[in-house]
Amino acid sequence: MEQQQATSPRPDRDRNPVPSDTAETERTEADVFEPGASEADADEPGASEADADEPGASEAEADEPGASEAMTSEADTTGAETAAEAGEPDEPKADAPEAGEPEADAPEPAADEPDAPATGLPGPAAVTGLPAVPDLPALPALPDPTGLPGLPELIDIDQAEVALVEHYPHLVRLAYLLLPSGGSRGRRVLAAHALVQRALPRQRATTRGLALPAPRAGDEAAADPGYTFLRGRVLKAALAAGRPRRRLPLPPPLLPQVWGLRLFPRSGGADELALDQTLSALSGPGRAAFVLRDLEGLSAPETARALEAAGVSDPDGALDEAAGAPVPAGSRDQSLLESAEFDPCALQARPTDLIRRRQHVRAALAAGAAVVVCGALLGLPGEGWGPDGAAAPPYAQNAAAAAALDPGRLTAASPGAWKTATRQDFATWPARGDRTGDKALLRRALAVWARPGARVPVTATPGTPTGPAAGPPQLLFAGVVDHAVVVLFHDGLRVVRYAEAADGEGQEAGGGASLDFARTDGAQAASSGALVANRTQGNTRYLAAPWVTSARLVDLLRPDGAGQQVAIGADGLTSPVPTPRPEEKCTTWPALRMGGRLLTDLGELAPARLTYGGPRTPGEVASPQAATAWARGGCALAGLRGQGVRTVNAWEYARQPLPRGAGDAQWVCDRAETWRGTGSRTLVQFLAPAPGGRPYAPGTVAARAEGTTACGLRSPQALAGILWKDTGGQWWLLAAGSKKVASLTVTGGVQGRAPGRLLAVKTAAGARAKLVGRLADGQPVEALR
Repeated sequence: MEQQQATSPRPDRDRNPVPSDTAETERTEADVFEPGASEADADEPGASEADADEPGASEAEADEPGASEAMTSEADTTGAETAAEAGEPDEPKADAPEAGEPEADAPEPAADEPDAPATGLPGPAAVTGLPAVPDLPALPALPDPTGLPGLPELIDIDQAEVALVEHYPHLVRLAYLLLPSGGSRGRRVLAAHALVQRALPRQRATTRGLALPAPRAGDEAAADPGYTFLRGRVLKAALAAGRPRRRLPLPPPLLPQVWGLRLFPRSGGADELALDQTLSALSGPGRAAFVLRDLEGLSAPETARALEAAGVSDPDGALDEAAGAPVPAGSRDQSLLESAEFDPCALQARPTDLIRRRQHVRAALAAGAAVVVCGALLGLPGEGWGPDGAAAPPYAQNAAAAAALDPGRLTAASPGAWKTATRQDFATWPARGDRTGDKALLRRALAVWARPGARVPVTATPGTPTGPAAGPPQLLFAGVVDHAVVVLFHDGLRVVRYAEAADGEGQEAGGGASLDFARTDGAQAASSGALVANRTQGNTRYLAAPWVTSARLVDLLRPDGAGQQVAIGADGLTSPVPTPRPEEKCTTWPALRMGGRLLTDLGELAPARLTYGGPRTPGEVASPQAATAWARGGCALAGLRGQGVRTVNAWEYARQPLPRGAGDAQWVCDRAETWRGTGSRTLVQFLAPAPGGRPYAPGTVAARAEGTTACGLRSPQALAGILWKDTGGQWWLLAAGSKKVASLTVTGGVQGRAPGRLLAVKTAAGARAKLVGRLADGQPVEALR
């Protein structure tokens, strides 16, 4: 009984010892026919000492009747096996006689020689004198250098699956005990099952390099190499799950999952509760050492090897921690670790929080409905044009939006409203064109205005909102212009132009339409004389105001030209006129004189009006002086394109005699006002005497400014300076101010002072100076730069 318990790896499971003669016979057969078992016996010092050194074992065998006779009778057939077990596996085979030869040299045993010991091991004489065995098995292989005696180098998936299914309850119990006890027991149960199920490898796995304990024949589970392999993976995964994470916690595993129930093991007694508290107090490695020692029955070296293979940095410390843990008395019949308290396969079921679950179900249904609605809205419409043309899907519906999209609620002024109106502007324009009754066209235009699609190009002047109309807009024009169908709307703040290809090109792909916005609030008769209807191939066609009866095309840079008459049709459309092209060499600038006012196209829906005169009383460009000022400074208009310009005024604020009798120079301040009120541009040009043969030579830009009040209605003052070289090669600093400037002072690289508003000081090329003027009351006037 004592010998059987000493060699068993699991003392709590081997309850029925076998008789000593049967045990001895089984051990001998295993040594002969199972090389793996021989290696285990050879490598484990505990087994050799138990067989050779324990006197209790010899006495037990000697006292049993028939043991010595059984061994003696079998000496002739098992001598080779006992010799190998006695520690002589390397005896050369050549010393044994061949089969069938006479035993001439074999000595006879002496009569007075003592009997063989009770262990059944023959003495040296018996070993050397035995006859040869015909079928002697091969010597056992050397121990595996990987440290896995008894384990194959490769574990097949099928072998691992069979081991997992066979030992699943025990592996789950092991994982349950290894996991930390924090949190609910139900989550711990599911985590244990998930760890074991994920321990199955996805492909053939190798055991080389995994310092797992060797399987022993005393325990059926431990002798299974697949079980030993899975136990190592479960141990490693459980230790990893118990370590604190610096990053976000991992989501729970997809399987297994339990819905609507809480599962937990059965409750134990006071001893189980005390053991659970002991395990909770241990660290992860310490708890693993405790479970491997008491549940798996591993020795201290085996436990240390298993912990080291699982990634534990201090296995000896974990063993010491487990050895110092207090252990309850437990039960006499079985270990506490095998009780129902720690069995995650025998579970109790209880319902979850039913009230909270109903709330969660209602919230999930509401969220799902919201997702379905959003998906339906995002999925509309399909490719091609529907009733709304190239418009995007409708995302909101209200009374104002519906009214703005209804072509039947468009407003239109009567044909003669402009004649009796208090103020002539875009609001008094009647609806013109040959497509004003096309409800489908108007519906498409309104829908694209409200919801332009992704393939609809949209342009807008700075500061112009591009949203839908607040209510039904006013229709100004709807008809075919060249190769496009054009619709013009006015909503009191903006003019909106919708255009689509007349032949329907691009409609299948959801494109073929364009949208343009221009701000026109506060327009008067002078600034509402025309709108751009269409631009094609460098030409522009305008829609003239109903009070405009004639139009003439002029070249702004050649004021002495006669110009060209432009026809205006019954629908208000003009014939095509050239569009100004900003080029490096400015040689021409087309402008349109309509009803005595001079208009030019700056790339927007509303053409800019050109004026001449003082900031407080600008007038039309009618005098030769005004025409000359614009002829010499008209090329500067190229820098104002696309800025939402409403008017541009040219003001000659000073004339200055040049040194050494070089003639008189003009100082002209050009100020561009915008429809939005902000973002004005100011430009000062120095017009030296024109050379012979070039009366309209362009001037020189002396200063530029943006967002200033200079040269404007609020501050009708101007001051600027420039470096000028005379015909003799002398450089001069020239400066001029408006009429109210009383004195000028220049400091820095150039020093000078002059009463009045004109200054001329000799200087060098590239000199830099600061120019300041003062009014008669002493207020300073900053110079434009």
